[in-house]
Amino acid sequence: MAKEIWKPGNMVYPIPAALVTVADNQGNDNVLTIAWTGTISSDPAMAYVSIRPSRHSYAMIQETKEFVINLTTKDLVYATDYCGVKSGRDEDKFETAGLTREKAQYVKAPLIQESPVNIECQVTQVIPCGSHDMFIGKVLCVHADQKYMDETGKFDLNKAQPLVYSHGQYFATGEYLGKFGYSVQKKQS
Repeated sequence: MAKEIWKPGNMVYPIPAALVTVADNQGNDNVLTIAWTGTISSDPAMAYVSIRPSRHSYAMIQETKEFVINLTTKDLVYATDYCGVKSGRDEDKFETAGLTREKAQYVKAPLIQESPVNIECQVTQVIPCGSHDMFIGKVLCVHADQKYMDETGKFDLNKAQPLVYSHGQYFATGEYLGKFGYSVQKKQS
């Protein structure tokens, strides 16, 4: 099979489609869609979001050094897309996207009530990376909606159907393929 060679680009797909909430010190808040987010470390728990300096939310996160990563589901696909193409400079995206603010435990930024998982973060470092700056955050706490837990208390991806993004398209995930551990055994015929 032949492979094409493309110009340099980001081809790590699919990527999570998350809603990130931020606030400033005057009580204003915003929600934006982020696809460049993920885990950096498990101990201590660290996560990141990458945001263009031209975005409305950028100044808010710079001011408070806080953000919340709100995971998304199949039910949140419209709001996720909407918050990625509209600006909080022009409107209250919580209201127009039908999202409910919920008070966070440690940060000024609100949680999104409809989100299955909310991850409160405090910025520890900002790294300029070209078109985006990476905000590295210490995870202060995680809120997990009980309706997405299985009978053993684990988060159930089949129930949540989290969103992922690839080349302008959204997909819901959650199909269980099995438990393999750290080494995958050859599939039995």
